[in-house]
Amino acid sequence: MEGKLISRRCSRSHSNVHTQKAMTEGTNGFRHLPSSVEVSPPPTVFKATRGSIFHTILALILWLGAIHFDGAILFTCCFFLPFSKVLAVSGLILILMVIPIDEKSKWGRKLARYICKHVCGYFPLTLHVEDIKAFDPKKAYVFGYEPHSVLPVGVVSLADLTGFMPLPKMKVECRKHVLWNANSEVLFLKARRGFVRIAMERGCPLVPVFCFGQSDVYKWWKPSGKLALQISRAVKFSPMYFWGILGSPLPFQHPVHVVVGTPIQLKTNPQPTTEEVAEVHSQFVEALQDLFERHKARVGHADLQLRIL
Repeated sequence: MEGKLISRRCSRSHSNVHTQKAMTEGTNGFRHLPSSVEVSPPPTVFKATRGSIFHTILALILWLGAIHFDGAILFTCCFFLPFSKVLAVSGLILILMVIPIDEKSKWGRKLARYICKHVCGYFPLTLHVEDIKAFDPKKAYVFGYEPHSVLPVGVVSLADLTGFMPLPKMKVECRKHVLWNANSEVLFLKARRGFVRIAMERGCPLVPVFCFGQSDVYKWWKPSGKLALQISRAVKFSPMYFWGILGSPLPFQHPVHVVVGTPIQLKTNPQPTTEEVAEVHSQFVEALQDLFERHKARVGHADLQLRIL
């Protein structure tokens, strides 16, 4: 059986008793089912179900395995090829990384649709949208997605090919830092305002998004010390090694919950001042904190703390 996402709407009657309402079959096999979770305001919930293990593993390898595959190629070349050829291989990989992707490619969209269709049920992944009626398929949005974790695997839930958020004009911004332990998530947001400026310049609503459980799907190690810190500052990210099941790129199966907040409406401002960007940035940070606190207990992370640096 193929994997599919089941969506459900949390609703409440005047007597504070949930009413159950079956919805119709949607795209990509999605169907709406009732929910018994009591949340105010009630979100629309899309929950993935596990499907064919063969298709799921294949989709994960196509999606996430390329990162480890590139690393293995470079590692092997360093041991068996002259330095000049190592540079040539490295250059080729870099070129392939920056070549523009044809978003209208039929083959590319078929591959992306296959991946989106099958990977969500692996963890499984659940998407919670506080106010789905607030989103207009004809408008563009900037999603501020936190945390990045080792890999932001939950972002696949926001892809238009996944089928339940019909938003083709979407820009998702993730912060590329990892600092996490079992009881807290740390976000490096205070000095990062570029995504806010983009939203203001284009007049796009800014949407806070938080992903719970994503930090548990990989284990990781990164070097410590002054040299490692200097390298991290120079390249603008923290080099690390990460692994999943049996040391492979296959992530651990852990429930992942992506919570989408209400869009922050913005007027088009082609040249926002530093003060104006700071004001909208503070609104976003506050909205993200509120989103985290409202939903953490409901998705099974009641003891999780959030720090914003």
